[in-house]
Amino acid sequence: MGAVELDAHRPELTAYCYRMTGSFHDAEDLVQETLLRAWNARDRYDPARASVRTWLYRIATNACLTALEGRTRRPLPAGLGAPSRDTGAPLAPAVDVPWLEPFPDARLDVAARAELRLAWVAAVQLLPARQRAVLVLREVLAFSAAEVADQLDTTVPAVNSALQRARAALGAADAERVREQDGPGQRAVVDRYLAAFEAADVPALVGLLAEDAILEMPPLPLWYRGPEHYGRFMDRVYAMYGAGPDGPGQGGPGRGGFGWRTRAVGANGQGAFAAYAPVPDGGGHRLHSVQLLEIAGGLVTRNTVYTDPGVLALFDLPPRL
Repeated sequence: MGAVELDAHRPELTAYCYRMTGSFHDAEDLVQETLLRAWNARDRYDPARASVRTWLYRIATNACLTALEGRTRRPLPAGLGAPSRDTGAPLAPAVDVPWLEPFPDARLDVAARAELRLAWVAAVQLLPARQRAVLVLREVLAFSAAEVADQLDTTVPAVNSALQRARAALGAADAERVREQDGPGQRAVVDRYLAAFEAADVPALVGLLAEDAILEMPPLPLWYRGPEHYGRFMDRVYAMYGAGPDGPGQGGPGRGGFGWRTRAVGANGQGAFAAYAPVPDGGGHRLHSVQLLEIAGGLVTRNTVYTDPGVLALFDLPPRL
């Protein structure tokens, strides 16, 4: 067994550790730890007992469970309380909350992107760590109950019981996950959203929203539900970053905001884009956010907006256009 053979499993292990922890940064660290442990234990590996892949998942699962001991879950703002109705509320980040991070598609091949949608990963974080492991190993990665029992040092009945409890707890999220799969029409909706976003056309944006659409912006703890509040907040954004004749911050609803630019990116296997805000005095555009759209029935059901520099760095985007 060589280092190259072990490293070939890095992408799918990273996706697994991300589903377990909700953090791309933590996932990378845990995979590095997994591969180092495997390399150091390679002389003790028994091919008659398990494949290299199954063996690596056993090591990765133990690493994840240890890392999750005593940790709080990684939420999205919509998972922390009621939506805000004040679209003028202070934009004060909650830096003490370990927010759920996005997963850049460029770091993963297409075949390994199943069950990475942000809302589903957020729901999985609500499960106890061992139930989380059983659910992902059995239902996403298709390991047998016997293999999972071996990976978790438990019994097949215990695995089946944990899976049943996890399915029950995740029932609503599973229904939402199915609802969000939109097929070929998703790209067209994203394209229309980007055109309206760049034009600062708030009515057009609102027209693309589902009735219960969510706008959330970690690390800001506030979030909004419904087209009315979504639109009002976007008016505020365009006023703050206006590029109209009165200069930045002077545009106001319907006037400022023109000059935004977007660039398509991939994240969590769903529609996503990088947004670049206009810089005063013709200074081009600076990277403002990465935004993940969820689409269902030809409408946007959720937009999760990330502005944290550590998250933006995951996407290897130019800081200015």
